[in-house]
Order: sequence, then C-alpha cells, then structure tokens
Amino acid sequence: MKQKPPSRILVVEDEDPKLQHLLSFISTIDSNFQVVSARSVTSALQKIQEVSPDLLLLDMSLPTFDVGELEAGGRPQGYGGLEVLRQMAMLDLECPTVVVTGYEAFPGESGEPVDLNQLTKNLNDEFPETLKDVLHYNSTNDEWKTKLKSIFSTLI
Repeated sequence: MKQKPPSRILVVEDEDPKLQHLLSFISTIDSNFQVVSARSVTSALQKIQEVSPDLLLLDMSLPTFDVGELEAGGRPQGYGGLEVLRQMAMLDLECPTVVVTGYEAFPGESGEPVDLNQLTKNLNDEFPETLKDVLHYNSTNDEWKTKLKSIFSTLI
C-alpha cells in the first residue's frame, strides 16, 4: 500500500520568535510535515507557487520584501497578509489559509480600528473558499494552539 506523501505547510511570518514558536508547535502535531517558511509578501507568493502547500499559515502584518543585511524589507504592510490573499486569488492559486496574527486590531480605512471579529468577517466575505480561520496568536496563551490543532486534524 502506497503511503500518502507528507503534508506541505507554508508558514509566512516575519518575526523570528513567533515563527520559531509556530514551527515548534507544528512539529509536536506531526514531525513528518514538510514545513517551509517565508518572511514577506514577495517570498510568500514565490513559495506558494514553488511548494504548492496543503496549508498556509499567514501573518497579517508583513513587509513587502524579506528583511536582510542589505535589504530593509520595504514599506511594512499592516495588511501584507491581505495582499498575499489577493495576489493568490488573482493568480488563481488555491490553498487553505489560516491567518495567525499577534494583533487584536488593525487600522481601518476610515481611521477606526478593525478588530479581529470584523477582520475575520471581511476576509471570509472576500475569500470564502480560501480562508479557514483567523487566530489570535499570544505566546502566553494556548488557545490559538488548540484551535490550530483542530484545524490541522480537519484539513490535513
């Protein structure tokens, strides 16, 4: 009997402590996952096309380009994750996506803050087939882990 190939997961996160925490948590769920990471809008789109992940874990606030010794990363985008989702839709790239953000609110177009409930509604309205959930990441609270583990068991 042929074994199913390991699931491919792309984690898009620009902050190293959060990225390491996510990677460590994923390895506790299943050490056979093939996990790839990206740190910006541009590298996320490249990796999605290269890897064809089975699941995308996407931060909402991302720089345009990877930050490095010679590169500042470009203008930070509070809605960099939204840009990734829109580019995926435009390029007809389909991948179940879970937004994992450390922010509880984002600046709205009218200047009013957009909380996580409203962000979730907005993203679900725009990406009903792609978006699976929006999770609030908090390094001192395990609620996001419980929700993410449940999503993994449902999708992968």
